[in-house]
Amino acid sequence: MIKAQPIHGVSDYEESCGAKGQVQMKKVLVIGYVWPEPNSSAAGSHMLSILRAYTDQGWQVEFASPAQPTEHMIDLSEEGIVSRKIVLNCDSFDAYVMDYQPDIVMFDRFMMEEQFGWRVEEICPQAVRILDTEDLQFLRRARHQAVKAGREMTTADLFCDLAKREIAAILRCDLSLIISSYEWELLIDIFKVDASLLYHLPFMVALQTCPLKTRGFMARKHFMTIGNFRHAPNWDMVLSLQTLWPAIKKQLPEAECHIYGAYPPPKATALHNENTGFLIKGWAENVFTTMEQYRLCLAPIRFGAGIKGKLLDAMIMQTPSVTTRLGCEGMYQDEPWPGEIVDDFTEFASVAVNLYQNEVAWKQAQQDGNALLHARYDGEVLAAGLIDKIMHVIEGLPQLRLNNFTGAMLRHHSMKSTKYMSQWIAAKNSDKNPNVK
Repeated sequence: MIKAQPIHGVSDYEESCGAKGQVQMKKVLVIGYVWPEPNSSAAGSHMLSILRAYTDQGWQVEFASPAQPTEHMIDLSEEGIVSRKIVLNCDSFDAYVMDYQPDIVMFDRFMMEEQFGWRVEEICPQAVRILDTEDLQFLRRARHQAVKAGREMTTADLFCDLAKREIAAILRCDLSLIISSYEWELLIDIFKVDASLLYHLPFMVALQTCPLKTRGFMARKHFMTIGNFRHAPNWDMVLSLQTLWPAIKKQLPEAECHIYGAYPPPKATALHNENTGFLIKGWAENVFTTMEQYRLCLAPIRFGAGIKGKLLDAMIMQTPSVTTRLGCEGMYQDEPWPGEIVDDFTEFASVAVNLYQNEVAWKQAQQDGNALLHARYDGEVLAAGLIDKIMHVIEGLPQLRLNNFTGAMLRHHSMKSTKYMSQWIAAKNSDKNPNVK
């Protein structure tokens, strides 16, 4: 039998009730679509903050994934977290989860719930099942399709097969973490998901580690942006910046635009142009020290979902930003945005130039960013709320599941095509290789 294998060493773990002594120790299993890369993507950073919220309670945490290791993945053993390599469509996972007996299982993105949710339900039926959506992938795809077609997104774009799969996963789980307030409202108002199954959890920022003061206006120069190049909205943003850049460069001949991000493909590095000052910098070792060098962060985002880590990082380093309404969607409500919001790309360049040159407006944007961080992204407050919500779900689990008839219906055997396909693949693989059981 193939067993789930450790990737990093197992750290010594002492059972406790956590630093605050308020929450009983729990065993948590997180099943990741990818290994966390907090320095490569906002999703990786968000995942790490959730993992730390669990370990800060003194909970035992294991992270398992069928993905291949990557060069930028974090060593979770340094966080006191055990890493396990698991296999898709293989009964070895059953033996692993039977041995571990988690109290809480969190799926990273709905595809992992599809693959492993039914196994968890059968082997550990009392374990609370949580879905961390990161962002709503069907929303991102619907917007992408509309952009490619040169039109506005329609209800037909939203009500797609991907939405059916993703929302089905939400309904099958006991709790789903929603990062954007816009997506929270979309699920409740448009798709009629019961609010009791959802929890709004934006990025959790350790405010005590944020710098009180960063480089001043005159000590900074140039424009920048950052984002994993494998993420389609980021690549589209880079192409938009390339189109916008000549208008900015014409008004600010000495300025440059620096593009950072993990995994730049050849088509991205081909855009590097020393003559125009449009420079593809690639991987940034430290996003915060990098961000502090620049006067403005530009994010002309045309499609996507969730909330944008680059814009939050800019607030942390007191770097004003210029973005679109979609770029800052779900990140603020009544508070002033720390920079400028403009959808018309013919105006984007002039707005960016004005803020770049206006020291008074620039300093006000810094203050607005600090205020927004404290109003909506206090990591201690958000983590405490998450733990309280999970404990509330645990205490009321039987009634919660009884109330969720739609979820129970979706878990009925007649709906389990993913389960039966997985079992068929496992059986076929077992026939081919008698060592796999």
